[in-house]
Amino acid sequence: MERILVLGPCGAGKSTLAARLGEMLGLPVVHLDKEYWRAGWREPDPAEWHSRVEQLIARPRWVMDGNYGSTLARRLERAQMAVNLDYPRRVFFPRLLWRSLSRLGTTRPDMAAGCPERLDPEFLRYAWRYRKDVLPRREARIARSGLPVIDLKTPRETADWLAAGAPLDIARPRRPVTA
Repeated sequence: MERILVLGPCGAGKSTLAARLGEMLGLPVVHLDKEYWRAGWREPDPAEWHSRVEQLIARPRWVMDGNYGSTLARRLERAQMAVNLDYPRRVFFPRLLWRSLSRLGTTRPDMAAGCPERLDPEFLRYAWRYRKDVLPRREARIARSGLPVIDLKTPRETADWLAAGAPLDIARPRRPVTA
């Protein structure tokens, strides 16, 4: 596998996992937060963003982390597999709060320059509602794509998977739900 998506809720550890996979597999890592945001937390023009994603996914090899629903279908088409951090809110939300508070005012290495960590009520609301608002649509898109997925349900499961050498042959295709 040479093109791997890492998906999951905010604070689950997507960027950390992507960096570890990139190192283990010798693949370049693309952090979508770093590509998307402009200094001062400004969003790019949608056409500019879609063009940038097309450039990124055209590369022959990558591990790419980030959700960004507006480009997910194209990234799923180009990826060879996904690793899904399917953690419960009781795991990812405290991690998100800790990250935000412990790095308040500093810019993470996986974030665009000029975008210091902050406590943004709108972002926290998005993260809190992730499993209800975002996850069902994302899961349906993944299922429709037929892309093989490795689902990791807990940080312990993720650590064990990495300790085992991150075997990619355990990926299973998602099946679309039919009524």
